Amino acid sequence: MRIIGTLLALAGVSVGSIVIGHHSDAGYDRDTVVAFEGVVTSYSFRNPHIAILVETESETGETIEWDIETGSTPIMIRSGWTPDLLSEGDTVTIRAHPERSGRLRAILNTMQTTDGQIWYQVEEDPLETVAATSIDGVWRGLSTFSLRRGLNQVPLTPAAETARAEYDYFTQTPVRDCVAPPPPSLLASTTYLNGIEVLEDRVILRNEYFDQTRIVYMDGREHPETDERTSWEGHSIGWWEDETLVVDTVQFRDHPEGNGRGVPSGAQKHMIERYSLSEDGRRVLIDVFLEDPEFLAEPFNGHTEMVYSPELELLRYDCDPVLSRQGGFE
Repeated sequence: MRIIGTLLALAGVSVGSIVIGHHSDAGYDRDTVVAFEGVVTSYSFRNPHIAILVETESETGETIEWDIETGSTPIMIRSGWTPDLLSEGDTVTIRAHPERSGRLRAILNTMQTTDGQIWYQVEEDPLETVAATSIDGVWRGLSTFSLRRGLNQVPLTPAAETARAEYDYFTQTPVRDCVAPPPPSLLASTTYLNGIEVLEDRVILRNEYFDQTRIVYMDGREHPETDERTSWEGHSIGWWEDETLVVDTVQFRDHPEGNGRGVPSGAQKHMIERYSLSEDGRRVLIDVFLEDPEFLAEPFNGHTEMVYSPELELLRYDCDPVLSRQGGFE
């Protein structure tokens, strides 16, 4: 076992299309790469991320153990990883971004096994080769659209500014407890698949991240007349305007990141989404209107698109709360 070194310049260490994206990756130094050869002591194929413990030697010859984090199982399965990829005692060469705190914890850049194979998280925009006949199906986001960036640029109220200034992501985010960000956050995802299932009396909107599931009632009902707000996803009703699905959602449960990182959402949050199929059938076009006057100084209007991906299937996330709290939070 040996330390290969610490690299400060990232140019030249990138392999293929490597994208690091995880709920806690803000705690890692993306400008630094540690590189070492070591022996696998543990390989955990669970969520919110795959974890690899690797024993190696420090520069002083001391035996140390690195905790290496990768992406979640849906992302890594699509990158070719399997539950039996590694076994205890396997020799691997690791390149990873270390945790800023100085602990022996890092997020993976690449891993090379003894057969010369290099493993990493593959993230590329999907090919547009198949046309859908409706919005029903599996859809994958495009990196060319950034709904999240647009939301982060919306002017905030003083209450939101104060909340964001006082917010500590690592101790306060509900992600610690395997709670997905509320809509519209996951519409911006390029790493997790979205599913739309159109039924006679409802539409089911799914995202792989934390197995988020939203039920859109299409039976003509109104929103319930109650002050109770118990769902992170809110209460959704919908209707068709020609071939466009319109979704109206209110009664979101209070969330400290309901309108972006550190920007909460409250009782007045209201969202309207419009889903339509592109002319060539290869994309679903999504327009979002969001208002929350308690925290957003003006309404937000955004747009994103997803590619029809029937060759893929949504995978279960099955978040482990214990592992989630260990993922760079504690």
